[in-house]
Amino acid sequence: MTETVLETVGLTKEFDGFVAVNDVDLELTQGEFRGLIGPNGAGKTTVFNLISGLAEPSSGSVRFNGKEITGLDPHEITSRGMALSFQITSIFPELTVRENVLGALHSGEALSNLLSRYGTDETKLDRVDGLLAQVDLDVHVEKQAGELSHGDRKVLELALALANDPDLLLLDEPTAGLSASETDTIKRLLAELRGTVTIILIEHDVDLVMELVERITVLHNGQVLAEGTPDQIQADERVRKIYFRRDH
Repeated sequence: MTETVLETVGLTKEFDGFVAVNDVDLELTQGEFRGLIGPNGAGKTTVFNLISGLAEPSSGSVRFNGKEITGLDPHEITSRGMALSFQITSIFPELTVRENVLGALHSGEALSNLLSRYGTDETKLDRVDGLLAQVDLDVHVEKQAGELSHGDRKVLELALALANDPDLLLLDEPTAGLSASETDTIKRLLAELRGTVTIILIEHDVDLVMELVERITVLHNGQVLAEGTPDQIQADERVRKIYFRRDH
């Protein structure tokens, strides 16, 4: 039986009387690649914030790896095996690419202490360099992160999220602002991750979502409108009218 990695029950968030997320139930199994799509304002990023602890639900619950995490601080949740990669990168531009990933391996420790302690640790450096090779950033290990192209910064952000072998990876618009070739790089990397980690992907590039994911949850006005395989979602009349804006 496949293990449930993430489960939300009745997840709801109100902001001054406005219901941004309304009674959302999600269940993801181990190794699943799930797409989360919907029109602007549908509540997608708010759902991410509720899952990751960046926001506290008005009601409902979140369970991760079988344990209640509702109301926990983000650092407590990430320490349990959840990783986040958002539209806005969180790299340290003045540090090298290698130092950024080294920092992600020990995110709870002061960066200055970390670099002095592990900067010559061959085991740690091999782990970092192996991860950078996995995402094709090995040629930039000594380059300052701030000197990377926008696309390579996105790839580095993905590497940071993967540094601690997460059980669940939340990706919010990883291809936003990228060129076609940069998007292809991200798509290839995500395809290689399929089945090795449970992933929820928010992405406006519908073709990319349809190609990569196994199941899709469609949000509309903060509620789950539909859920199913890519083929089922593309054939759903409600989704076609509200999201794809096609009547037939």
